[in-house]
Amino acid sequence: MDLKRLSGSIARTWETSIVERLSAYVRIPNKSPLFDPQWESHGHMEAAVQLMAQWCRAQPLTGMRVEVRRLPGRTPLLLIDVPGELPGSVLLYGHLDKQPEFTGWRAGLGPWEPVIREGKLYGRGAADDGYAVFSSLTAIAALKEQKVRLPRCLVLIEACEESGSDDLPAHLESLGATLGEPTLVVCLDAECGNYEQVWCTTSLRGNLVGTLRVRVLTEGVHSGMATGIAPTPVRILEQLLARIEDPLTGDLLLDELHVSLPRDRRAQAAAAAQVLGDAVAGKLPWAQGVQAVSNDPTELIINSTWRGTLAVTGAEGLPPLGSAGNVLLPELAVKLSLRLPPTCDAARASAAVREALVRDPPYGAQVSFDAGSATGGWNAPALAPWLEASIGRASRALYGRDAVYIGCGGTIPFMGMLGERFPRTQFFITGVLGPHANAHGPNEFLHIGYATQLTACVSLVLADHAQTLAL
Repeated sequence: MDLKRLSGSIARTWETSIVERLSAYVRIPNKSPLFDPQWESHGHMEAAVQLMAQWCRAQPLTGMRVEVRRLPGRTPLLLIDVPGELPGSVLLYGHLDKQPEFTGWRAGLGPWEPVIREGKLYGRGAADDGYAVFSSLTAIAALKEQKVRLPRCLVLIEACEESGSDDLPAHLESLGATLGEPTLVVCLDAECGNYEQVWCTTSLRGNLVGTLRVRVLTEGVHSGMATGIAPTPVRILEQLLARIEDPLTGDLLLDELHVSLPRDRRAQAAAAAQVLGDAVAGKLPWAQGVQAVSNDPTELIINSTWRGTLAVTGAEGLPPLGSAGNVLLPELAVKLSLRLPPTCDAARASAAVREALVRDPPYGAQVSFDAGSATGGWNAPALAPWLEASIGRASRALYGRDAVYIGCGGTIPFMGMLGERFPRTQFFITGVLGPHANAHGPNEFLHIGYATQLTACVSLVLADHAQTLAL
């Protein structure tokens, strides 16, 4: 295989085709069902899946089948099946649904208007995870162009990942034995610590999302008349949250939210910290004067990949400042997002959190906790020697630096599903969500140059995998 020719072919596809199609994709507000319950009638998800399917059908891959699979009431699934010359199969995964708009986009930028600045494509969804289908199929096509023999390659793109992949189990059941048993899974929905080498994800945290609601009155009352008599819902919320999180340190207090950190994962965190140093914290858009919770980059990596955390991500019942009168509010609700350690039992954690929040409510307040979803994390099986060597060679060949292995703080439910279903499968999980890429927040961008080279890295790993099958 000619690496220079491979890289050139992939770069041309990105320049002449992918960037334009990704820009068109950014313009589609195909928010995940959790954020757009009327997604089906709005038609944005259909527009996004058709955009991708049409591009896939135009690629020069003999015998390829492109199918948009549908189930009643479920988001669609895009499945591309590229026949191979070798036995076995590879599964490449991504998703096409998006997070909502969010606020705080810089002047000239926005969630649904693509803008290219300094080699970065700004807009919602290009990096998380719209590029995946284009990158995956381009990696395969570049190898086919050089007559590299491959096993069957399946590209699976779901449309519900940002909602916890609720529709995916039904699609997997519908597929039956169609997926076979892949010997390699490639996922392009993860983070990268910088844009200078390959980053391989070795674990994912789970996610427990729920709404905590506190009610003390049937209607708002003049604060001068009510405070001192009725407890405020804010104070009750503070007391309840202090049952599961230390308000000074951020440490979670329930045993069900903790796991033992494996020795190899601690070693990987330390090695990644050596590469990143201050950039572990520096990747965030800090307000002036604010500091990270620790000065130790290793601890910060462990905190964000193997320890549970709590974030309040939304509130209901608080009026805007401009219309906030002197009223003791009757009811407040907050949305909680708990990141669970990779090997934490999500169902057990959910039950423990609910019990801690609703038992013996202060002042007899009406308290409820509605656990919207509880998704387990995932800890990768040990890398096969061929795969670890292949990822390292690809990183050195395309970036000139060694690959780095690290846990990911986010959640990709499909990886856990696949891990249970195919315990002998090898996983290459990587992505383009690097410093300041800011997926889910404002000013999200895709680093075009990094993604282009990462596509070539995927090609090299696929070629090495094919060699192991041919032996």
